[in-house]
Amino acid sequence: MVSFEMNDRKKIGLGLTGFGIFFSILGIIFFFDKGLLAMGNILFISGVTLTIGPKSTMQFFMKRQNFKGTISFGVGFFFVVIGWPIFGMILEAYGFIVLFSGFWPTLAVFLQRIPVLGWLFEQPYVKSLFDRYRGRRVPV
Repeated sequence: MVSFEMNDRKKIGLGLTGFGIFFSILGIIFFFDKGLLAMGNILFISGVTLTIGPKSTMQFFMKRQNFKGTISFGVGFFFVVIGWPIFGMILEAYGFIVLFSGFWPTLAVFLQRIPVLGWLFEQPYVKSLFDRYRGRRVPV
């Protein structure tokens, strides 16, 4: 059973995840600086582990349908560390998309409920993109 209460460990995990994303974006802005990208990856992975717990993290990354994303993300991280940041970030981005592709419909529903962004996502062209990706309409 997953606990939805916000304890100190989860708060620290969310902070580390946020800093990981921040350092990764900063590393991309500074022309794929491998130090910032590696720091962002380490903070992101440790933040996810603290947020959902070590056991849930291992179960998530070791699911059979997530192997392709896990391996791609891991190899991309390795390439960032050894000094090939552009190729490593491409592999990591692919792995991230494959790993978290199950969360996109949930994110789409969340974005549709935000006041300004919701109006944007209700436009016919954007809505048709979401419908084509999911194959069905999201109940609002």
